Amino acid sequence: MNELTINPPFYKPKIKHSQMSEKSIINSTELFNRIALSLIPSIGAVSIKNLVGYCGSVGEIFKANKSRLMDVPGIGPKMAKEIIAKNYISKAEKEFKFVEKNGIEVLFFLDKTYPIRLTECKDGPALLYSKGNFIANQNKVLAVIGTRKATSYSRDIISSIIEELASLDVLIVSGLAYGVDILAHRSAIENNLATLGICGHGLDKIYPAVHRKTANRMLENGGLLTEFASEGRTDKENFPRRNRIIAGISDATLVVETGLSGGSMITAYQAHSYQRTLMAVPGRAIDKFSSGCNLLIKTEVAHMVENGMDVKKVLGWDDEKPNTIQRKLFLDLSADEMHIMDLFEENQELNIDELKHKSELNFSITAMALLSLELKGILKPIPGNKIRLL
Repeated sequence: MNELTINPPFYKPKIKHSQMSEKSIINSTELFNRIALSLIPSIGAVSIKNLVGYCGSVGEIFKANKSRLMDVPGIGPKMAKEIIAKNYISKAEKEFKFVEKNGIEVLFFLDKTYPIRLTECKDGPALLYSKGNFIANQNKVLAVIGTRKATSYSRDIISSIIEELASLDVLIVSGLAYGVDILAHRSAIENNLATLGICGHGLDKIYPAVHRKTANRMLENGGLLTEFASEGRTDKENFPRRNRIIAGISDATLVVETGLSGGSMITAYQAHSYQRTLMAVPGRAIDKFSSGCNLLIKTEVAHMVENGMDVKKVLGWDDEKPNTIQRKLFLDLSADEMHIMDLFEENQELNIDELKHKSELNFSITAMALLSLELKGILKPIPGNKIRLL
């Protein structure tokens, strides 16, 4: 077992959001129940969310009889029987002890510290295990993916792009694998950026083991995240599940080098299906490890980027300070526009759907106000269905 050796005080990030300013506090019984529910073999994330929605809480699920459980959409006789049989309890007890002993934080989809971007994904994990010192819900999150057989071209491009992003406090996400993944993590560390490794196994091990030293360094400014419990096998079937988390937890995904098939292309198309921004670095037509990137660009699935400046331009990220002159123009705004601007008092960026809900204005009035503010150069839309204050 390749255990992590660094065990810093665990940090629970505060979310800068009016409805998410308090830390999520749950008791041991609730934590145990959540772990137990996630360990039932036939029940996946969607079914767990349906069960919680129907029964009202995790505790109520375990109190329900077979008939009530089968009333839940997607829950058939087999699943209901497994819930009632409680054959997963001993495994849940072991996992609960492991979590408590090793300073692992358990993030449930109802928690305020659960990655907000994953809630937008229907198949997002119901429960995650995390360790380290990172803020999953920070403003800028970029996934960097590619081939496990990275060339010097990858190394140079990754180093250059991440160095150019260093001033923006970007969280760099990847899968801790050979090649592009580990180059992205190490480049983030070199540039003092937080970096998050999404694992295809439990946090009792590091795979590949040769990356354990880097993983330990990541715990100091970044961390590790997985939906897999400890003592499980590192099967190839785990990695597509890991890859959907990489795609879903990020604002955008950057593909550096990849062939026409394999995990990176699956992750790229997954990110595209989540309506995340997809970018790819072009390569020579004769290079097999650039054929996937070239295809994504040629079919207009991905934006072509060659450097950090291109990434900033595509994502609307820049180093400019807020334009205080624009804010002095607020006296010329309408009452509806001023109401919208009040929502940006504590946030530089807001999700559009969330903003429309918070404004409590008529949908068409909100849309008109947002358009007017954009035309006045005060707000601008950015990737990820968000609006940014300039």
